[in-house]
Amino acid sequence: MAEGSGRRRGRPGYDLESLLQVAAKLFYERGYDGTSMDELARRLGITKAAIYHHVSGKEDLLRMSVDRALDGLFAVATEAEQMPGAAIDKLEHLVRGSVRVLCTRLPFVTLLLRVRGNTEVERAVLGRRRAFDRIVAKLVAQAEADGDLRPDVDPAMTARLLFGMVNSLIEWYQPRRASDDRALADAIAKVAFDGIRVPR
Repeated sequence: MAEGSGRRRGRPGYDLESLLQVAAKLFYERGYDGTSMDELARRLGITKAAIYHHVSGKEDLLRMSVDRALDGLFAVATEAEQMPGAAIDKLEHLVRGSVRVLCTRLPFVTLLLRVRGNTEVERAVLGRRRAFDRIVAKLVAQAEADGDLRPDVDPAMTARLLFGMVNSLIEWYQPRRASDDRALADAIAKVAFDGIRVPR
C-alpha cells in the first residue's frame, strides 16, 4: 500500500503513522512471532478490519516499521557521503545524524536493532543493516587512511564502538524535549571523536 495512505484513518487518532508506532512497540515488547493481529487490535482499541484498512498484514507492519528507521539512517548516510571535506567529518556527521534518527524514531530504531532474521522480511532488513554498516566501515577506513584516526585502534573495532554507543541509547533514552537529540548528538560526538581523532 502506498505510503500516502497514511492520511486515511481507521479511527480518529490511528492513521498509518500512529498505527506503526504502536505496532513497533508491541513487536519489540512481545516479539514479532509472539504478536498477533488480534492483540494489536486490542492494544489499539480498534477492529482488525480497521488495521487492514492501512496494511495487508503483520509482515507489512514489520516492514514499514523498520523502513522508518532504515530510511532515516540511509538519508543521513547519503548526506554524509555527498558532503565535501574529510572522511572524519563525514563520519561525525553520520554519527550525529544517526543519533537524531534514533531520538525522533525511537520505537522504529529499537525494533530494527532487535530484528533477528527469522522471516523473509527480517532477512531483508538485516541485509539493509549490513549495507549501512559497510558505509560506516568505509568512512572509518578512509579517515584512518587520511591520518585522521588514531592508528592504534583497529578501524573495524572503531566502527563497532561508535555505533555501539549510538545504539545503546535505546536502552535508556526517554524523550522529553525536542532539543534532547541535539544535546545527545553533541555528547556522543565529543566522547567518541575526542577519543579517536588524531590530535592536531
